[in-house]
Amino acid sequence: EARLVESGGGLVQAGGSLRLSCAASGFIFDDYAFGWFRQAPGKEREGVSCISSSDGSTYYADSVKGRFTISRDNAKNTVYLQMNSLKPEDTAVYYCALRWSATCGTSWNADYWGQGTQVTVSS
Repeated sequence: EARLVESGGGLVQAGGSLRLSCAASGFIFDDYAFGWFRQAPGKEREGVSCISSSDGSTYYADSVKGRFTISRDNAKNTVYLQMNSLKPEDTAVYYCALRWSATCGTSWNADYWGQGTQVTVSS
């Protein structure tokens, strides 16, 4: 059974940094693409970033380009999201997501979700 466990969320001041981790198990990690999504109170869930398995290509929402970096460590079955220059509008629950595909596709549709980790950025 697939399992995704996020960690690394917390409270940080604007301009600060956090690194989220997503530990995966129950499937062949190397074969699949992963994404990070977020949902702020009263808003729809939105895609933040995606990383493919085929060539490690990365994709970012415009709102986080230049500030966030997604990466994966296939030896540790873990996906990371390094978040720098955080803003209050980055406050949300962040979810790790698995795509049963090697690529991110055009819409980063996810097939399996973690439980989420809260990120709060104070002004």
